Amino acid sequence: MKPKNLPELGVLVVDDGRDVVGYVIGAEGPYLQLRPPGGGLAWDADPDHVHPAGDLDHLRARVSELNRQRRP
Repeated sequence: MKPKNLPELGVLVVDDGRDVVGYVIGAEGPYLQLRPPGGGLAWDADPDHVHPAGDLDHLRARVSELNRQRRP
């Protein structure tokens, strides 16, 4: 069963359950799959605890992406 009101793929959202931002990469069962900015392991998120990212969240994601690019 896919969650209702699934955000579009690639949209940045905030997972309130973990207090982190991630890009929507899909849905599996009742959960959304999110991936952290800059890459890394995806995780399942309860769609009831996810909301669209605001301006500060987008900045937070961009900083994370830049930091990951600078790591050896």
